[in-house]
Amino acid sequence: MKRVLPYPLLFVGLLLMWLLLQQSLGLGHILLGGLIAFGATHAMAALQPERPKIRRPGKIIKLIVLVLADVARSNLAVAGIILRGRRGEHKAGFLLLPLELKDKSGLAVLSCIVTATPGSAWLEYDPVGSTVLVHVLDLIDEQAWIDTIKHRYEALLLEIFQ
Repeated sequence: MKRVLPYPLLFVGLLLMWLLLQQSLGLGHILLGGLIAFGATHAMAALQPERPKIRRPGKIIKLIVLVLADVARSNLAVAGIILRGRRGEHKAGFLLLPLELKDKSGLAVLSCIVTATPGSAWLEYDPVGSTVLVHVLDLIDEQAWIDTIKHRYEALLLEIFQ
């Protein structure tokens, strides 16, 4: 069965999404949606994503709380910068951040955290040098940003994934 339909839940979800978007339960839409969902599930199977190895699942809750608090605080800071306009002095800049994290899943989570936090964006990862280029909207203290990312996020991700 896995060879014919490698991801049955993905197939059903894609088919249902197709039918909802088409707003029709006609036979043609069901067949076309099924064909598209079938192709997408086989494309996903060809990617063969590796399963993340979570070492300390209890730390995930702590990470979520930290990220939510930082996103809320960052939203307020970015709103302040926007509302002040040219009157406020802010300096945008780029930050080269060294990382110890090597796990692909951990790096993906860290990139989502950095990019989801308003005022910062993950731009480039260099696997050879194990560094990340991050753009920061209000770069006052470069070392403070490095410490925040390394000690708040990377340390927890190292515990979770490595």
